[in-house]
Amino acid sequence: MSVMQSGTQMVKLKNGSKGLVRLFYLDEHRSCIRWRPSRKSEKAKITIDSLYKVTEGRQSDIFHRHAEGNFDPSCCFTIYHGNHMESLDLVTSNAEEARTWVTGLRYLMAGISDEDSLWMKQTFEEADKNGDGLLNIEEIYQLLHKLNVNLPRRKVKQMFQEADTDDQQGTLTFEEFSVFYKMMSLRRDLYLLLMCFSEKKDHLTAEELGNFLRVEQKMSNVTPEHCVDIINKFEVAEENKQNGVLGIEGFTSYMRSPVCDVFNPQHNDVNQDMDQPLCNYFIASSHNTYLTGDQLLSHSKTDMYAWVLQAGCRCVEVDCWDGPDGEPMVQHGYTLTSKITFKSVIETINKYAFVNNEFPVILSIENHCSIQQQKKIAQHLKEIFGDKLDVGEALNKDPKQLPSPNSLKGKILIKGKRLPPYLSADAEEGEVSDDDSADEIEDDFKLKNSMVRLQHQVESHIRKKLDSLMKESQIGDKEDTDSFSIRALLRATHEGLQRNLRKVKFLEYGCFFLEENKKAFFIKICCKSTLQARLFQEHASNPSFLAPSLSGSPYNVLSFSETRAQHLVHQRSERFLTFNQRQLSRIYPSAYRIDSSNFNPQTYWNVGCQLVALNYQTDGRMMQLNRAKFMANGASGYVLKPGPMCKGSFNPLNDDPLPANPKKQLVIKIISGQQLPKPPDSMLGDRGEIIDPFVEVEIIGLPVDCCKEQTRVVDDNGFNPVWEETVSFTLHMPEVALVRFLVWDHDPIGRDFVGQRTVAFSSLMPGYRHVYLEGMTEASIFVHITVHDIYGKFCFVNYYVLVSSVLGFKAGFVSSCKKC
Repeated sequence: MSVMQSGTQMVKLKNGSKGLVRLFYLDEHRSCIRWRPSRKSEKAKITIDSLYKVTEGRQSDIFHRHAEGNFDPSCCFTIYHGNHMESLDLVTSNAEEARTWVTGLRYLMAGISDEDSLWMKQTFEEADKNGDGLLNIEEIYQLLHKLNVNLPRRKVKQMFQEADTDDQQGTLTFEEFSVFYKMMSLRRDLYLLLMCFSEKKDHLTAEELGNFLRVEQKMSNVTPEHCVDIINKFEVAEENKQNGVLGIEGFTSYMRSPVCDVFNPQHNDVNQDMDQPLCNYFIASSHNTYLTGDQLLSHSKTDMYAWVLQAGCRCVEVDCWDGPDGEPMVQHGYTLTSKITFKSVIETINKYAFVNNEFPVILSIENHCSIQQQKKIAQHLKEIFGDKLDVGEALNKDPKQLPSPNSLKGKILIKGKRLPPYLSADAEEGEVSDDDSADEIEDDFKLKNSMVRLQHQVESHIRKKLDSLMKESQIGDKEDTDSFSIRALLRATHEGLQRNLRKVKFLEYGCFFLEENKKAFFIKICCKSTLQARLFQEHASNPSFLAPSLSGSPYNVLSFSETRAQHLVHQRSERFLTFNQRQLSRIYPSAYRIDSSNFNPQTYWNVGCQLVALNYQTDGRMMQLNRAKFMANGASGYVLKPGPMCKGSFNPLNDDPLPANPKKQLVIKIISGQQLPKPPDSMLGDRGEIIDPFVEVEIIGLPVDCCKEQTRVVDDNGFNPVWEETVSFTLHMPEVALVRFLVWDHDPIGRDFVGQRTVAFSSLMPGYRHVYLEGMTEASIFVHITVHDIYGKFCFVNYYVLVSSVLGFKAGFVSSCKKC
């Protein structure tokens, strides 16, 4: 149900149509299916009550009218609804999504709407091998093995007999199986917790529940009315409801609900200040957005833009090349990847850019087109985006400061090469370098803050020199139309000056030399009948030309290759961080990543880089970190950088980067696990051995904060393993840290990955929390989280152990503090 409520992008088939890509989702009340975008707005829905049946595969008439080879049958399903049996024919991107929707809709039609009942019903049906609606003892044994439950057969048989209460002995109906399952899955950890706050009774009063919420869950403003609401919502037994108390089943249901998830529910919405300059935000960014797979052979699809934009990405890449019939194409150049038209890409971006949020979208355009097709690109941008296209009005209001996300709501920003400002208004084209501007930054890395001063000094020197020369030769600007005026010459040198110059030497005979990164620029001044100037670039790539209509937006963005950025992080980290306080930097993966693999984005977030572009089509650890990063602000694609990264200076690579700031001590008690599955890559699948799980907690943040700790291994128990161990971490800059929970299966050879959940430190909830593994409905680990401030060299871990021993209560295992 949670997957359906989050939404799934699917193709909606229609008569005589290629299909429409829409986001389908189950509403919050689980009463109807909705989709967007739609012209019908609120009317774009189908109520669950109106559903007649759901069929799998390509069975409907509309599917039959489409070519057989177009869609994988396992990704297709049809919803029949209404009095006239109308059909909604849908295609998902994979079979698992289709199966989730088919199963979920069928259970909703049967009146099963809560997550636990849904899982129970699905588990029962899968265990019922002969389909007779009953489970015998052998089917129960097989089910328990699949669920990683290692109980003695005698114990299983005893619970089976206690649950088997009807006349048909030897089998369990679904209702009897529910009783059996509840007996088997009684949570000892939750029962002891309830007893602790209820004075050893088997239930909590509203007052006792309130005490638990304030003391352990660190909730404020807990009213008696709120506690009564919890009891009414989660309590199962009618007698307990009437008495106003919460029993163990109700308490378990409450603790497993989203309210007690490890992720702060308030962070599902935008919760940060969105009125600061763009350079103060991390911005979710995609690389080669159009690709569905690798960089050599995969397909290019407009659907990728729809998907990443709805997933919260706010910077997408568009690689433009000359196409047939004067229409530019989007593709990965010099490869065998397929092509799509630029126009279709822009239409898709226009349709999906602001479906989920209105914060600005940046188009990173890589332009390889002729002037003629560049004009076509500009035409499409203006005609399709219209008023959404930003032309710098916000910057014009305050030229000294970049605009904020709020001030640019609903706007499309173009990041591309930009023509020099001196270009004539009626010029057909202008010369720009083929090289990425970021790759031209020299080793000393003198960035924008020092460049402004340097530019003024150089221009002043040039002006004085030329004034002297002109007086000597008495040459006027208007004597020859081909001559350069002083102002024109200064403008001609603007591009070279904007780059980071290592040396500026003025020679006696009027030639000055600009040296940067093994590239030399010469401007020779000849005092003849006219003043002439020529610009020569040696050992550089051929220049390319840009149509004025395609010149990029006035917002300063530099692109850095992964290789170049990595060098700057390690050699000039402090200056790189200062640079990112004034303008935007985009980091893109190395060209050698032909498999569309991803680098670690944290490396570049640590120095304040805003646009860290990842291959969204490649899921895995790096994209999991990226998702966790931007979930902290409602998955809006914008996350505010920590204060010290926006102003001031520090070295993020130091052992103590911010000595004046208090540190945070994160203490996590890993209590137990619930319904941990076998590893997804297990060769024997459900028939394999019961897993031996352990938990690893990893901190990803500044280098000094990166650390990982793990629990012991619990043998033969994936259903309800208990660890009761504590790990702790000291964080120097918790605002950029991510906390990653991983579950592994220990085996004689090594370890197999079971699942993970990554959460931004700022989104962690204190107290007793369930950490649900990403992409899994029931699998979770149960933890207790506390956070403390540390001033100076005070160590909470050692203090915790000392106080525990003095007071005489068991603190649980505490890993030794690495800093002491």
